[in-house]
Amino acid sequence: MKAFLDENFLLQSSIAEELYHDYAKDLPIIDYHNHLPAEQVACNYQFKNLTEIWLKGDHYKWRAMRANGVSEDFITGSASDQEKFRKWAETTPYTMRNPLYHWTHLELQRYFGIHELLDGNNADQIYQQANSSLQQADYSVHGLLNKMKVEIICTTDDPIDSLIHHQAYAKKPTNFKMFPAFRPDKAMSPENPADFNQYIDKLGQVSQKEIESLDDYLDALKSRHDFFDENGCCISDHGLSHLYAQDYTESEIKKIFTKVRSNNTLSPEEINKFKSALLVYFAEWDFEKGWVQQYHVGAFRNTNSKALSTLGPDTGFDSIGDYSQGESLVKFLANLAEKEKLTKTILYNLNAKDNELFAAMIGNFNDGHIAGKMQYGSAWWFHDQKDGMTNQINTLSNIGLISRFVGMLTDSRSFLSFPRHEYFRRLLCNIFAQDINNGELPNDPKWIGKIIQDICYYNAKSYFPFS
Repeated sequence: MKAFLDENFLLQSSIAEELYHDYAKDLPIIDYHNHLPAEQVACNYQFKNLTEIWLKGDHYKWRAMRANGVSEDFITGSASDQEKFRKWAETTPYTMRNPLYHWTHLELQRYFGIHELLDGNNADQIYQQANSSLQQADYSVHGLLNKMKVEIICTTDDPIDSLIHHQAYAKKPTNFKMFPAFRPDKAMSPENPADFNQYIDKLGQVSQKEIESLDDYLDALKSRHDFFDENGCCISDHGLSHLYAQDYTESEIKKIFTKVRSNNTLSPEEINKFKSALLVYFAEWDFEKGWVQQYHVGAFRNTNSKALSTLGPDTGFDSIGDYSQGESLVKFLANLAEKEKLTKTILYNLNAKDNELFAAMIGNFNDGHIAGKMQYGSAWWFHDQKDGMTNQINTLSNIGLISRFVGMLTDSRSFLSFPRHEYFRRLLCNIFAQDINNGELPNDPKWIGKIIQDICYYNAKSYFPFS
């Protein structure tokens, strides 16, 4: 019987152990998509306690605690940080077979050297031990990232963001780089005219432009796109239910913008046309600058209306959606390809029923000039776990070239989430080793080790135009 979380965790053969320890383990990390707060990176923030760094904002843990019958007071409510941690510790033993059980103990081991299994009995002891470490200088944000050999992180930023924290950080001599990513979801969301017009007004302020027409609006957004580029951005990202690709004319979009700017509610067709047009504008700007564009599609967001009204958005009430994806994907990508304005693209799906669809779709739009130009993105959100990662790896292997894959990311708001890269690397090595042991791949650790290193680090290093 194998020991829990020992040095060969998830590695089921001597070949898997060789591939991981000799080729994957010590590679740096390029985390090209996350939601880390740039301000905390810029100021090298020192967290006060384990609850602040580990539970605050972690929707995964919040959902598990609610499922375990924990009152909201101990999750997002007024209970003390230590009381909240105790409730998480009491919940942890009940998360067995959920990825949270692995992540929790990996993070306790890798950051704090704590090998005990967390539960309600040792909660206070572990809390104090971790808190003691967090007060040390090398447990600041920079120290935590350095512990994991993080080389690059990319935050997720709205077009109206000032990027002052990115600018401040860029002036500091540090061991890793931080870049912004352009996330214009709010800029193409006219469903609520009042909210949308408030956003337009803020955009006008930061871009120093009067916005009355569609042309004004696009000029303002383009100026922000240029501003992001000037501050090191080379990635865009979109969080969508599905790709919008409805036919429209420029005159229609001008009328739609005028209508919503006058605080009038749009019809569903008008909303779809507006979103379709904005996606094309953003994609063409990305192409002109040589950026990489990412599309995270398929989530049902803010499904619990009561929780939304009391707790707000992004509090753990999203789920896997069941949208139809294929036709709009084809139409959107084909339109850009026909105009020769399709830049490097990463597609992420949230519903596993679409795995093969997305993996096959990228093959339709590779151009024979850039290796791995079109990417089937890593297992995302609800699939960021053993089965989800394995399925994504196997699907891409069967339909595309896993050897050109740009690898894992955290998609996290936590500075303790980087062992997810280790988790992915261990699974990847074990999958290749299984094929070797089954006689399905040659026993050539040197070549297969190179492929693994490429997937874990070198493909991303060459794919993204980081400066």
